[in-house]
Amino acid sequence: MDDDIRERIEREAEKHALFNALEHGSDAEVGPIMGPLMGENPEFRQHGDEIAGVVAPVVSRVNGMDADEQEQRLEELDEALYEELMAEEEEDDQILPGLPNADEYDEIRMRAAPNPNGPWHLGHARMPAVMGTYTEEVYDGHFIVRFDDTDPETKRPDLDAYDAILDDIEYLGFTPDEVLKASDRVETYYEHARNLIDAGGAYTCSCSGETFSELKNDAEACPHRDKDTETVHEEFDAMIAGEYSSGEMVLRVKTDIEHKNPALRDWVAFRMVDTPHPREEASEYRCWPMLDFQSGIDDQLTGVTHIIRGIDLQDSAKRQRFVYDYFDWEYPEVLHWGHVQIDAYDVKMSTSTIIEKIENGELSGWDDPRAPTIASVRRRGIRGQALVDAMLELGLSTSDVDLAMSTVYSNNRELIDDDADRRFFVRDGVELPISGGPEVANPPLHPDHEDRGTRDIPVGDAVLVEEGDLPEEGGKVWLKGFGPVKRTADGFEHTDDDLEVVKSGDVDVIHWVPASENVPLRLRTIEGDETGHAEPGYADYDADAMLQFERVGFARVDEQHEDEESVAYYAHP
Repeated sequence: MDDDIRERIEREAEKHALFNALEHGSDAEVGPIMGPLMGENPEFRQHGDEIAGVVAPVVSRVNGMDADEQEQRLEELDEALYEELMAEEEEDDQILPGLPNADEYDEIRMRAAPNPNGPWHLGHARMPAVMGTYTEEVYDGHFIVRFDDTDPETKRPDLDAYDAILDDIEYLGFTPDEVLKASDRVETYYEHARNLIDAGGAYTCSCSGETFSELKNDAEACPHRDKDTETVHEEFDAMIAGEYSSGEMVLRVKTDIEHKNPALRDWVAFRMVDTPHPREEASEYRCWPMLDFQSGIDDQLTGVTHIIRGIDLQDSAKRQRFVYDYFDWEYPEVLHWGHVQIDAYDVKMSTSTIIEKIENGELSGWDDPRAPTIASVRRRGIRGQALVDAMLELGLSTSDVDLAMSTVYSNNRELIDDDADRRFFVRDGVELPISGGPEVANPPLHPDHEDRGTRDIPVGDAVLVEEGDLPEEGGKVWLKGFGPVKRTADGFEHTDDDLEVVKSGDVDVIHWVPASENVPLRLRTIEGDETGHAEPGYADYDADAMLQFERVGFARVDEQHEDEESVAYYAHP
């Protein structure tokens, strides 16, 4: 082997060793780099017996570098291989898959299009979680929130829901670049309907729903399909003027009357609605666009590049493409996903169901802890990021996916645990007199942060403990922060046992509160309310503070009261 070949082998071996070490985050090995080394350089094969001896010291030298040095050296040796490594690392860090054909667009523009017929349940969080992450973190794009509120009757908008939804999006950590209300844009839809009529793509139809359904299913054309353009314009203008009642006249998009999918045959673009819109600005309109027409027009006019919608809405894109073809527009990229199903709740994740339960008094409101809503988990003290991270982990599967609330809880625990002080809360406790031992107990504020110190709990003459923690007479327990006690016929008596009785497993450590000096507390949980008493220091916390009730779980302080019970919301274990 001459010196030139040796130098080339060393150079090639070094770049592959660098790539191998950086890719796996560990020392490179001779074996794994021999394959690519020989495959890319067949002329080395004649020196096969000698190559391992040349490569080994190169690998050893590479393993002696730190990661920064390895990256710098790889970039010097082979910029293309370095970029490949960086792309792999970026892909590994990115929880969401890349959007199709993203490189073909100057800016990625996505929209969440909620119907404001009520505040959001938990399933709605997926929209801003995914689209906000794509536009704010992955592609530095444009995030639009568009309220699709053109159904004043069947999915009647709730005037409070507009702000409530925007507030939920902010809670989840995203800021829309643009907020639109479809009910502000009705004149724009009229303009495009007129253009569609001019293009021969729409006609007015006065068939009853039953009559048209029979024609459609038989692949027969509606008798109104060949009206002249002037008549169609006149009748559409009459629709806009409110001269028809609900069901008397519609505007249909002219598609393929023999299309294999009957749902795509001459679908309705506009219909008459007698019920006024609840927004004063839109209350005079009676001719309203159907969602597929309105949404398709808005996606084009706002430059949406990528749409993600439910797998059950596949026909929407197919309907809208007929309109896009008439206008010679390019349809956005479309992805579909399945529905999110969430465990832990007895209440169905449905806006109408939740509204019904609130109206009949089964739930106290949208933020009732038993409701599967964003308002509920927010009031319980669950951070928006915990919910977003759980939604992102579901990916973009076209199948229905299950979100375990335990995942949300785990994410939230990581976010709040360090800052959450520890306190005691005894549920419907049993009072026992106590004798001996210190007058004041001093459990730590946080077991992992000794620098925060301890809290002072005056013991008094009696304590409250949970019934399930009571030992038999003669048995012992360790009152956390106070010490060991033995149950006697008269109550608890302090003993001189040391921690060894706890370490050996002979004595349980339990929580407690003083019987005379405590805070009456109602803990609202997903299973219903629990009542009890918290240690006196609980009264020092302001609303929204997060605590961990030891051996119970994390909770958010909600309302503090001096003369009646305070209220906290249970977050999770």
